[in-house]
Amino acid sequence: DGISRHWQHRAYVRQVGLIIIDEIHLLGQDRGPVLEVIVSRMRYISCNLDKQIRFVGLSTALANAHDIADWLGIGVVGLFNFKPSVRPVPMTAHIQGYPEKHFVPRMAQMNKPCFHAIKNHAVKPDGVKPSLIFVSSRRQTRLTALDIVAFMSADPDEDPKQFCKLEPHELEYAQRRVTDASLKETLAYGIGIHHAGLPERDRKVVEELFVEAKILVLISTSTLAWGVNFPAHLVIIKGTEYYDGQLKRYVDFPITDVLQMMGRAGRPQFDTEARAVVMVHEPKKNFYRRFIYEPFPVESSLHEQLTDHLNAEIVARTIKTREEAIDYVTWTYFFRRLTANPAYYDQQAALLEQPSFDKQRDMLANYIERLMNKCLDELIRSGCLELKEGV
Repeated sequence: DGISRHWQHRAYVRQVGLIIIDEIHLLGQDRGPVLEVIVSRMRYISCNLDKQIRFVGLSTALANAHDIADWLGIGVVGLFNFKPSVRPVPMTAHIQGYPEKHFVPRMAQMNKPCFHAIKNHAVKPDGVKPSLIFVSSRRQTRLTALDIVAFMSADPDEDPKQFCKLEPHELEYAQRRVTDASLKETLAYGIGIHHAGLPERDRKVVEELFVEAKILVLISTSTLAWGVNFPAHLVIIKGTEYYDGQLKRYVDFPITDVLQMMGRAGRPQFDTEARAVVMVHEPKKNFYRRFIYEPFPVESSLHEQLTDHLNAEIVARTIKTREEAIDYVTWTYFFRRLTANPAYYDQQAALLEQPSFDKQRDMLANYIERLMNKCLDELIRSGCLELKEGV
């Protein structure tokens, strides 16, 4: 974003001929506006310099892929939108609902089903397959691991070392290399813990052991789904909420995060099938069932941060007049979704039953006018710009 803002003064930005955007479905998330602005700017540069720039966008299955393709300047020929079921390794998803109202008891309620899910889906006649369990917090990684160890140790029919493929001297060496006390204990049972609070060396040891299939269960926070690629035969998502420190309450993971975690199920080089178990609060069961099996729509969130991005373009001298500011908005994905789904962005449009084309067009013009006034007023109040008459 910073590099491409001053494209008039940077020849290397003007020479770009190919842009590849991974995870383009994140347009609707917190960082979506930055992604949207970069792509819109590069399309604007392409048009202004009359130079072709090729865009390649990669994403999960989308309900409104045509809108994104249209915004990227991709015709029908270049658009490939596969169903969510199309994967290198076919995956079976199981969604389990838990009625407990409060978060901590609900998480505790899920520990035994986690162990049973590993027994049912990862323990095969030809051996135990690797399992990845995603939890919502660092504390939950430890509690889940210790509970699974307790369930194995309490059952006389269970082999407590069934998930550990380390020789005694390898285990001793691994335990010497790590410093976290809980991790030392769980490694003996073939269970690893992974989260940002662990020392980097501990995380590296756990990653090595899991990739080499020396330990067969890895319990991690959701950040691992986006970071390192550790596919497993079975993925368990233990709860779909996390505690947001800013809001001071539990909130749901974005559906994109849940899909990303599920995407870790299946190892193309080893598996012919994969399993995912999603454990949710009972009232949300149908919601997740719908979104896991159907493509989901991507909306823009640029309107929430438009003031900042307008300011950046004004500083870069791309926008000098009010008309240019409105023209800038028409290049964005936000503008395309606003015309396709006005009720999502404008409450007044949501109140209309079936508006005529002219009435809808006037309403959209009015909404953009109001949005632009709000953004420019904020910038004037902050001393970032001055608006002269007739500009």
